[in-house]
Parts: sequence; C-alpha cells; structure tokens
Amino acid sequence: MKVLNIVLCLMFILFAGLQYNDPDPYVWMPIYLYSAVLCWLAFRQQFYPKWYLAGIAVYLIYAVYKFFDQNGVEDWFTKHNAENLAETMKATKPWIEETREFFGLFICIAALGMNYFYSRKRKA
Repeated sequence: MKVLNIVLCLMFILFAGLQYNDPDPYVWMPIYLYSAVLCWLAFRQQFYPKWYLAGIAVYLIYAVYKFFDQNGVEDWFTKHNAENLAETMKATKPWIEETREFFGLFICIAALGMNYFYSRKRKA
C-alpha cells in the first residue's frame, strides 16, 4: 500500500500541474491536490476515513453531473460511438474534455476508496 500511495500521490501532483492551462484550473487543481495530500498521508500511515468519504461524496456528485451533462460521458458513449479520447492531447470536441474529466474523478474516487477500505481493515 505504501508504494501504491506514493505513486498515486506523485500522479495526482502531476495531474494538478498539467491543469495550469486548462479552462478551469481553479476546479481541477484542488481536486487532484486533495487526493494527493490524502495519498501522501496514507503513505505515512496516517489515515482519515471521514476525509476520504467527504472527497468521495463530492467527487461522486461531480462525476454524476459530468456523466449526464450536455456533451458529457453519456453523449460521448451514445452519440459519438465512444470515440478515441487519446487520439490527440488537444480536446478538439467538448465531450472529449468532459469525458476525460469524468475519468479523472473516477481515478480520485478509486484512490480514496482504496484508502478508506484499507484504513477500516487496519482499524479492525
């Protein structure tokens, strides 16, 4: 778990750094940095289950919004036949950016969920 958490922490810091030229870095930098801090703390064997749940709740609500938003994941999947999202790094179509953001939230939820369940198992 320690190695995975340090890898996730570094990955989230990298993700946050890549947001500097995004149209909404003030949203995405805190999202990724929150996950990075919690993974760093988990790496140091400091677990905060309530913080994990709070992050998961916020990210899940935002992910549901991204899924059903106009030009969101649902549109990408149903109207655009799950077009390749990694063809180019430039988001030339609105559903590409929305879908990438959805999967970024999914990665954050998975990391926080993993640490939440590990902390509960450790406590028991």
